Amino acid sequence: MVYIGGMEVWTIQKLLGWMVEYFGVKGVDSPRFSAELLLAHVLGWKRIELYTHFNAAVGAQRLAELRGLVKRAGEHEPIAYLVGATEFYSMTIRVSRDCLIPRPETEGLVERAIDFLRRRSGEQQVLDLCTGSGCIAVAIAKNHPTANVMATDICEKALSVAAENMRAHGLEDRVRLLAGDLFEPVIAGLDAARFDLIVSNPPYVSASEYEKLDRNVRDYEPKKALDGGADGLDVYRRIAARAAEF
Repeated sequence: MVYIGGMEVWTIQKLLGWMVEYFGVKGVDSPRFSAELLLAHVLGWKRIELYTHFNAAVGAQRLAELRGLVKRAGEHEPIAYLVGATEFYSMTIRVSRDCLIPRPETEGLVERAIDFLRRRSGEQQVLDLCTGSGCIAVAIAKNHPTANVMATDICEKALSVAAENMRAHGLEDRVRLLAGDLFEPVIAGLDAARFDLIVSNPPYVSASEYEKLDRNVRDYEPKKALDGGADGLDVYRRIAARAAEF
């Protein structure tokens, strides 16, 4: 096996080859893609630049940084947490271990929300519960210019990540973040006369399913954002019980 530091010169090509082999042995999902993401992150490049500089040598400082990230990835820490961001709805969304990593399936929720809003006229008021990284709120506001989104979350650290995403996409004037449990921080009739749409991706995993989750989810992503109680529907019931008030 080839180890980082075991050769005098490490080029992009050699590093990618070694990382893909290492990740394959460790059972890391999508070894090639994961290797590209980590190496591009360490170098501050776009992934395509790895292939336009295939024979470029990587210096000792970058190698040391990469080595630490590769080790953590081999222990199944999610790549998105290691690089601090992921792609969602054709946007870069910052993430941390204080919030869930946005899933591709959640893009379907965003698509349906935008389709609903496009069939209505005038400014639209949207409420996003359990916003986490803010990916849903940001995606809706960015892709529907007449939508004003209020987003709540019980975790203030997650809201800090959401605030970074809101600012990164220039949406400070149309996305408002509130700390609190579901509807609790929203003042009905004051924050919005009525919301045209309420969206949420709340905790949804049942107690029995939680123990069977892949280790890269169970061991690293916040349990509070996943655990939906005995049948996974606790938060859904709480939302349904009060949604008509808003």
